[in-house]
Amino acid sequence: MRNRLYIISGPSGVGKGTLVKELLKLDENLALSISCTTRKPRAGERDGVDYFFLTRDEFLRRVEADGFLEYDEHFGNYYGTPKDFVREQMKEKSVILEIDVVGALNVQKRCGAEFAPVLILVVPPDEETLIRRLEGRASEDEDALRERLARARYELSLKGQYDYVVVNDDLKETAARLHEIVLAENAK
Repeated sequence: MRNRLYIISGPSGVGKGTLVKELLKLDENLALSISCTTRKPRAGERDGVDYFFLTRDEFLRRVEADGFLEYDEHFGNYYGTPKDFVREQMKEKSVILEIDVVGALNVQKRCGAEFAPVLILVVPPDEETLIRRLEGRASEDEDALRERLARARYELSLKGQYDYVVVNDDLKETAARLHEIVLAENAK
């Protein structure tokens, strides 16, 4: 049995975060990677637990040194997955990255040879379910909802580039399916 890197991604509102929490409860040989960010910590967030908080200069130095599996900028702040941290985690456990679809494909392209990630795309049962889930978020206005749906359609169009596509129609059953994938891949 060997430790693997699992990248779980999917459209906004598909339930990735909840599924990852369930999966971590099912398997003590799994760890969640911690991202670096240049944004300021929110109330209650701790460095090295929720994120690694870096200055913009520190982050850009790591970019120059090829220190990230992937990174991106959102709303003026950088976010990235630190290579060294993931390497260290993988000495002890398999590691889960919960990142967006583009980030997942970038990791595969840039670091596939070294990390051999297993790409898992979580999808909704249908578009109507996704719309309901997004509408259930009180923070979504009409324009934001349209934008998220357009992005979701694009992300779902890339499913052929994933090792596994898992439909999230029931939390416990979907978490169990993800766990079966992890067990099978770790046994290879």
